[in-house]
Amino acid sequence: MAATKNRIEWLDAMRGFTMVMVVAYHVGLITFAESARQSASMSLLVLFRMPLFFFVSGYLAFRPKFVWTAVSTAQQLWKKFRVQLLPTILFMCAYAVIRCKEFLPAMERMLQSPTKGGYWFTLALLYMFIFYYIFAFIEQHFRWRERSWHWVPITLFWVVSVVLYETAYMPKVFSYPKDPFWKVSSLIQVVYFFQFFLMGNIVRRYWKTAEKIFDSKWFVPMVVVVAFFCASDYLRWHNLRMVWANLPRTLAMYMTMLLCMLFFRHYQDSFTKETRLGRVLQYIGTRTLDIYLLHYIFLPRIPAVGEWLNTNKPDFVTGTTLCVALALVVIVFCLITSSLLRISPLFQEHLFGVKAPSEKT
Repeated sequence: MAATKNRIEWLDAMRGFTMVMVVAYHVGLITFAESARQSASMSLLVLFRMPLFFFVSGYLAFRPKFVWTAVSTAQQLWKKFRVQLLPTILFMCAYAVIRCKEFLPAMERMLQSPTKGGYWFTLALLYMFIFYYIFAFIEQHFRWRERSWHWVPITLFWVVSVVLYETAYMPKVFSYPKDPFWKVSSLIQVVYFFQFFLMGNIVRRYWKTAEKIFDSKWFVPMVVVVAFFCASDYLRWHNLRMVWANLPRTLAMYMTMLLCMLFFRHYQDSFTKETRLGRVLQYIGTRTLDIYLLHYIFLPRIPAVGEWLNTNKPDFVTGTTLCVALALVVIVFCLITSSLLRISPLFQEHLFGVKAPSEKT
């Protein structure tokens, strides 16, 4: 894997691509006022964009040489609180001031919503880091990774997360997703996506084994076939009912996420800093927090385009092209604004969680 200054270039590029897809999805949802069910492009983007983001976060969370003492774990937790929580609150307030008619009612609506007006991602990721750091501390304290069954604890952790996710889609059996606590706290979003964070962590832990599987002759064809049939069933066929209805969607999320990762890994030479596309995607990939926090403020409202797309559905090429093109424009505005704000070391630290390097005299 090509790396510069300990950064994995193709991974940064993939994260940049995923950020473009996130903004493109919000262009369709908010700017064009489309329904994910009606839009040909949005229905596909929703399958892999957030799972892939959490997958990358879990991949990077594994630190094989880090010593998880009580002190170091507390320091890491405090760092994540500072980086994830404060910027989210500040930009939620900024969004309510700039884009909403009344500040207090808008803030009340966002705080009571599980998606926090769109700002749920950093909060859910904070929860995930808390859960994982506690697990990593316990894992090292009991020296699980030194044992022959070192793969069992993290695998069981992932299995539990998958089972918990599936219970959220069994309302006749489990009613907790409707509880206000799970929604107001946004923990329900953790239930939906923590499995992908842990899967990314597992892949990073056992990367050599994962590469052997990825490079086998049968793996890519299998992923493509399963992705096609599961996505088709989830989006069009709807063969399964009741408790099994979410199975095709779950498999489609994993398979489309893996296809995206396999693509960037296989063509990683095209996404290095030596190529223009690689430089652009890597730059976006290293500024994902900035773009995520800012892009809601810049999204325009053009519902007439969504009405036109709905009357001409399904048109995957046109819908995706319009969403991605406008997403790139929004991202440019975000990056310019981010660069202006980062001139101030105070803003750079408290808005984007990046400490300015200390000057040497």
